Amino acid sequence: MSEYYAGKRNSGFYIPGSKQPFKLSRSRIENFIGCKRCFYLDRRLGIDRPPGYPFTLNSAVDKLLKKEFDIHRAEGSAHPLMKHYNVDAIPLAHELIDEWRNPFHGIRYLHEATNLLIFGGIDDIWQDNDGKLIIVDYKATSKTDEVSLDAAWQDGYKRQMEIYQWLFRKNGYQVSDTGFFVYCNGLSDKEAFDAKLEFDVKLIPYQGDTTWIEQALLDIKACLEGNEIPKSSPDCDYCLYVKTLGEI
Repeated sequence: MSEYYAGKRNSGFYIPGSKQPFKLSRSRIENFIGCKRCFYLDRRLGIDRPPGYPFTLNSAVDKLLKKEFDIHRAEGSAHPLMKHYNVDAIPLAHELIDEWRNPFHGIRYLHEATNLLIFGGIDDIWQDNDGKLIIVDYKATSKTDEVSLDAAWQDGYKRQMEIYQWLFRKNGYQVSDTGFFVYCNGLSDKEAFDAKLEFDVKLIPYQGDTTWIEQALLDIKACLEGNEIPKSSPDCDYCLYVKTLGEI
């Protein structure tokens, strides 16, 4: 393990055979899908990847959007974006909304077959006229092309929404198969900055498919219980970097 950078030793790693539920966030599930080796080093051996830089501008957009939608949540009214895209819903007013949006708690469910406690912090939830919940995720970028969900790397965005849909269903809620991405695209073609950044906001529907999650959790459990470090993914930048260092 010496060839790996143990930037921060993880205290919450998995202990094989433990009867205690093991907390597993939505983002860690995505890490498993991306590279089983990195996941194992992190969750089983406590050796996490080096931390990335915080996306502070994206966080600011998320915070402001939540404030904006919370105004309509309190009023029980539809946001203008919903009206523009003919979405017959309003932001859900619920006593647990702040808990569900907390990334350290979120919506959670104990998967009994694996004893994994799955959780994730959502951005927003809307409710349609039939009482079904609509999972909503905020995204921010800045690009000259029209925003979409067509890029391969955005498959992670789709899985993120599907896990949230699965979690709410497991908690007994009726959830719409269709979720929405509130996609904010920062405009860089203005004549001047003028101390403000303007965005084009687009609402993108997505039809979720949660059928992959059950098998993924079983695979994760088997990985955590195993005694051999899995092979790295050929697309993992972290593993490729470490391998390249070892060849220098």
